[in-house]
Amino acid sequence: MQSDQANVRALTEAQLERLDSDLRVLSPVGIERAAWGWDRHERQGIDDFHAAERTALHAIEVAGDADGWEAWRRRLFEQVEEGGPRPALIAWRSEHQAHSAHVHKAERAAMGAALGLFAQSRISHAQYGKLVSAMAEALPWLLPEQPPSPGRQE
Repeated sequence: MQSDQANVRALTEAQLERLDSDLRVLSPVGIERAAWGWDRHERQGIDDFHAAERTALHAIEVAGDADGWEAWRRRLFEQVEEGGPRPALIAWRSEHQAHSAHVHKAERAAMGAALGLFAQSRISHAQYGKLVSAMAEALPWLLPEQPPSPGRQE
C-alpha cells in the first residue's frame, strides 16, 4: 500500500513538473489558446469549475497535503506573475504587457490544471476534467481523451 502511494506521488510530481516545463515554453499563441480555452470551458460552467476546485482543495486538506499544494501554487504564481526566485516566463510577461486580460484567463487555466493534477488521485475524473479542460486546449496531454477544439467557434 505504501508503495502504491509512493508511485502516485511520483506520478503526480512528474506531471506537475511537465506542466511547469510546458508553461515555461508556452508561446504567446499558446497563452492565447489557454485564455480561449478558459472562455470556452468556464464562461458558462464557472459554478462547476468552482465546485471541482472546492472538492479538490478539500481532498488535499483531508489528505494532509495542503502545504504541498500551497508550495506548487506559489511556485507557479511566482513564475507567471511575479518572477520570484525563478525567472518569470518571458512570453507570459510580454503578453501580460500587451494583452493582460487574456493572460489572466490563461493564468487561471494554468492554476486549475495544476490543482487538477495535484488532486487527481483524490477526486473524480469528471472533477479533474473540469479543472484541466481549459489548459488542455493548449496542452492536450492533460486530457488525452478530449481532443482540443479546432479553433474559435464564433
